[in-house]
Amino acid sequence: MNTPPTPDLYEEHLVLAAEARRLLFTGARTANSFTDEPVPDETLRAIWELAKWPPTSANTNPLRVLFLRSGDAQRRLIPHLAEGNRAKSVSAPVIAVLAYDTRYSEHIPRLLPFMPELKEALESDPVGHQEHARFNSALQAGYFLLSVRAAGLAAGPLGGFDADGVDGEFFPDGRLKSFLVVNIGKPGDNPWFERLPRLEYEEAVSCL
Repeated sequence: MNTPPTPDLYEEHLVLAAEARRLLFTGARTANSFTDEPVPDETLRAIWELAKWPPTSANTNPLRVLFLRSGDAQRRLIPHLAEGNRAKSVSAPVIAVLAYDTRYSEHIPRLLPFMPELKEALESDPVGHQEHARFNSALQAGYFLLSVRAAGLAAGPLGGFDADGVDGEFFPDGRLKSFLVVNIGKPGDNPWFERLPRLEYEEAVSCL
């Protein structure tokens, strides 16, 4: 069996500095424990100010973020997490609840000023309207995780939680729908599981 080329072979084709690639991609891991070092308001804002720039379809930006920093707020969340995820979140100084705005289209005239009529077009198809929100907010969630890493913090995304319970607790008016929980902070004791493999280029990519 042929041994695949080492990633170093492609270094010259990458513009982003090696340390930045390590921080965002190759060296980044999902943290399972955190220190109690607080995350300042300015850092949380910096994460959003970076995450907001990558593209969404028609610039609709449906992602909304709720940062839970206080002990009381976090205690309201913990019972809605899968049991195996609770200890991870208890250790995090910040927990972000990522949700999509079901009425995101009301911002289209401002976010897409050259095509304000898209608001009515999307709203005329309720199913497509919400599929658009779910897809693009998931896209933004990936940007959000990279922005957490760019701020020098570890991110621990969790999908194991009762979304209806979280929505009832934090978004009772029904406008926002949660889909991901992200623990944020500096990695604590034994924060990493063993590094798992990834698919090789030849397994995942085709060129025509």
